[in-house]
Amino acid sequence: MRHRAKHRQLSRTASHRKATLNNLATSLFKHDGIVTTEAKAKELRPFAERLITLARRGDLHARRLVERRLKDKAVTHKLFAELGKRFAARPGGYTRIIKLGHRVGDGAEVARIELLGE
Repeated sequence: MRHRAKHRQLSRTASHRKATLNNLATSLFKHDGIVTTEAKAKELRPFAERLITLARRGDLHARRLVERRLKDKAVTHKLFAELGKRFAARPGGYTRIIKLGHRVGDGAEVARIELLGE
């Protein structure tokens, strides 16, 4: 039963799921877009948008909260220096999910999640 279960399990333990989302968010901010399964993309969207909202704040506490999630200092710097300023005037909705169809190997639904432009 899924009573009060807020997130998709993604066939992982809680710590593995958290690590997966951290790595997906790092790759998303590094490359401005990634191709992954649709379920992972839908889970990543609110996770990444919360980090961008923290980057818009730009204070020291926000930076430390983001660095808990993103282990790559260069990506954290890019998030605060470039992406925080890019989305400063936008009140939310920083990402777009584009469905790409089915993966050849196992038939999983694949989607591209990308950051929006200006």
